[in-house]
Amino acid sequence: MARTSRLLTLLQLLRGKRLPVTAAALAGELEVSERTLYRDIAELVAQGAPIQGEAGLGYVLRPGLFLPPLMLSADETEAIVLGLRYVDQRGDPVLSEAAKEALAKIEAVLPPALRETAQNPVAMPGPSKQRFPDNPVDLKVYRAAIRAQAKLKITYSDVEGKTSARVIWPIALGFMEEVRVLAAWCELRQDFRHFRTDRIATARETGERYPGRRNALVKTWRTVAQKTAGREGG
Repeated sequence: MARTSRLLTLLQLLRGKRLPVTAAALAGELEVSERTLYRDIAELVAQGAPIQGEAGLGYVLRPGLFLPPLMLSADETEAIVLGLRYVDQRGDPVLSEAAKEALAKIEAVLPPALRETAQNPVAMPGPSKQRFPDNPVDLKVYRAAIRAQAKLKITYSDVEGKTSARVIWPIALGFMEEVRVLAAWCELRQDFRHFRTDRIATARETGERYPGRRNALVKTWRTVAQKTAGREGG
């Protein structure tokens, strides 16, 4: 195994361990000597990997995001660049700007060969000339409500043009090919609904938080979505 691949594999091994693992065990999994393992650990630490431990006691990867030059393979770089460029093309202004900044940060820590891959990737997103319908309410209102687990009172027009007032528990924003949707629990229907953001005329926080945890609600929503197609806010 080439050293670059071995270092990447070593990082993945450490990521999967919650408790310290000995150099002997790691060396065994990588099929290298303990002396080689110690050199690899030292190299990763020098590159910024938050590895804690010492010989005889074991090693553990501390929590924390880092992107040392050896972290990504060429295929992983391609996948990340493709995803970020897709978001740049099809996301709203907030996500588009975030995608550009994230890509710049990633390119800054890549070695020269992978930086070339990022700047001139093999895989490219297709051209997007789609113009999304205008949103009467800025998407930042929904983002803020989702993060705060805040209930929203909205005015919504369905596909037939019928308008209704709803109190919803927003949990996620969806970016489709032609529209954006807000996934939420609807108090009126006592069920999950998907509301097209271009059909929401008004939205304001009620001053109340919805109960439980958003993560649990998202999990339930996904389970329901697997059984039946999510319904629009009818």
